[in-house]
Order: sequence, then C-alpha cells, then structure tokens
Amino acid sequence: MSRALPKEDMIGLIRDKALWMRRRAFRMVYEKQLGHLGGDFSAADIVATLYFGVLRYDAKRPNWPERDRFVMSKGHATGALYTVLAAAGYFPEEWLDTYMRNHSMLNGHPNRRYLPGVETNTGPLGHGFPVALGIAIAGQITGADYRTYVLAGDGEQQEGSNWEAAMTAGNRKVSNLTLIIDRNRLQQGAGTEETNGLNPLDDKYRAFGWDVVEIDGHDCDTLLDVLGAPVGDRKKPLCVIANTVKGKGVSFMENNVKWHHGVPNAEQFEQAMRELA
Repeated sequence: MSRALPKEDMIGLIRDKALWMRRRAFRMVYEKQLGHLGGDFSAADIVATLYFGVLRYDAKRPNWPERDRFVMSKGHATGALYTVLAAAGYFPEEWLDTYMRNHSMLNGHPNRRYLPGVETNTGPLGHGFPVALGIAIAGQITGADYRTYVLAGDGEQQEGSNWEAAMTAGNRKVSNLTLIIDRNRLQQGAGTEETNGLNPLDDKYRAFGWDVVEIDGHDCDTLLDVLGAPVGDRKKPLCVIANTVKGKGVSFMENNVKWHHGVPNAEQFEQAMRELA
C-alpha cells in the first residue's frame, strides 16, 4: 500500500498519479468533446494526495464500513474523480474510454448507483458539503473512527446551503470532518470575486467555529502533511483553503476562465500531451 512508503517516495507516487490523471482526463474530454478540464486540473493534486497518501479504503470492498469517506462536492470535476478511482483500482481503466457516452456508468456527474467508490451523487453545487457533514455526524453518533473529507469549489461557496452546513459543523464541533476548498478563483464565466466576492474566506470559516489552514493546493508535500494529520486531538472541523490554478499544467488553460468547460481541438490536444509528458 502507498501509505507504507517513505514520505519522499509517497510524494513521488502522488505526483506521478496526478500527472497520469491529467493526461487521461484530457484525453477523455477531447474524445467526447464534453467536460470541465479546468477544475479537473486544479483539483488533481489534492485528489491524488487523498487517494495515494491519506484515505483508508479497500477498492475491492467499496462499502467497507471502516473506510474513510470522500465526497467530491464539485461534481462537475468528474475527470479528476473518475481517473483517481480507476488508478486506485475501483474499476478497470478501460471504463474511462466510455466517459459520458450512451449507457456509460461514467456520467457527466458522479452517480453512486452506477460507479463503485462514489459516496453520494453530486452536481448541484452546494449539495455535497451538507451530505458530507451528515456522514461525519453519523460517525460521531455511532463512535466510528472513519474520517470524512469533502472537496468543494470556491464558486460553490456562494451557495447558502454551504453556510448552513458550516454553521452546523462548527456548532456541533464535528472534528472528524475536513472541508477542502479548491480556491482557483474562477467559476463559469468570471472570477469568483467579480461574481459574488468570497474574501476574507478564512475569517468567515473561523467565525463559524472552524480551524482554518491556507496552503498551496499543488504542493503535494504540504497537502500530505495537512490532510494526513491525525484528527484525534482536533476539537473543531478543519477547513483547508487550497490555493490552486485552474487548468494547472497546461499553459493555454492556466488561469483562463473559458476552460471551466472548454474542450480542446486536435492541435490543443497535441500541445497538452507534450506539456504533460
């Protein structure tokens, strides 16, 4: 298991997996001409760190009661989610070739009825965080020792349901819950601060009773330290604001709002494959 590796080797493995995920997701979106590559790429390092350095799971037993729970609240980032689940062994890599095709189990938004490893259906933004809170509260009530992680977009923070969840989690001191915000500062059509300003995001979560850490969301070493830290001594839920670059790793996509849901042409595909080599 990757978690038994020395830290330096583990970080190398995580970086290799994240690069493979980006290449595979880019190919999937190019072939189908549908998807959300910008958000897939900003989240790839975070998701790879979780699955290859942090989470406790058994891909052959997706419903193993003792597993840690991960909810991809930014449900449009299926390129990142599906590639990491395939890399972790939840289903054969060949399934990725069916991405968003007719009768595929790999829908444009994840569906737990179809795909092993998906904890809950997501897509309506602001939905996954409250569900993850419920999962974490259930663990508290039953005395289970699983941890719950949820990855949300920063544009998603504009949804009121998130702030109800934040208030409840802080009030109940749901210390087994970690919220990771993919802070790439871009959403569909514009920047987050142009659309409905979020700053100061860290102070908002502290006001709701959370511990807050702000990090580089592409620094796998720091991601591993923060996300893998023991939760036993925590008294509050943890909000990790992961500063990221939308489209990270491909020059023409980075910090470009059109790649929220842009799709590449043949020339762009060849360029991206060179840059991701």
